[in-house]
Amino acid sequence: MHSTDLTRGQNQWSAFDWWPPIGWWPEPARDMAPSGAGTSSATFVLTPHARSVHAARCFASGSLTGWAMCDLVADMELVVSELATNALRHGLASGDPRPPCPRADLVRMSMIRMGPLVTCAFADPGSAVPVLRHTEDLSTGGMGLHIVESMSLRWGFDPLPPYGKVVWAVLKS
Repeated sequence: MHSTDLTRGQNQWSAFDWWPPIGWWPEPARDMAPSGAGTSSATFVLTPHARSVHAARCFASGSLTGWAMCDLVADMELVVSELATNALRHGLASGDPRPPCPRADLVRMSMIRMGPLVTCAFADPGSAVPVLRHTEDLSTGGMGLHIVESMSLRWGFDPLPPYGKVVWAVLKS
């Protein structure tokens, strides 16, 4: 699933400065959002280290616990693990022809709650779009987005011109 409208109004975001605007929700999932539901959000910055995946899971678990959505913790931790790993592995890949940026090695993770729904979004500076790969049944690796797809109500990505993208997944408590 792919969306090009981030409902960001006049602002132009890049992965270097994207934080979810107040009330942000992925456009392709707007039909699922309960009308009149307020939003809560929490954002976390991941550094380019493998231990950041564990930190992202802990952040997701703590956010959901704080929102009294403990029933969603196990599923969200799995989705966060996959999206964080992809963002760190593919979103920060070297060999990009763009000039270096002081924040080019950061990934931003946001949890946005709207009623019983929670969107987990990862913004990274990479230009490669996420691809749901078709792999052999016994292949190792390449199944992360299949897991995200099976655990979430919807998932997708939005480009962040001029740099980066946001990859998101919506889960329901």
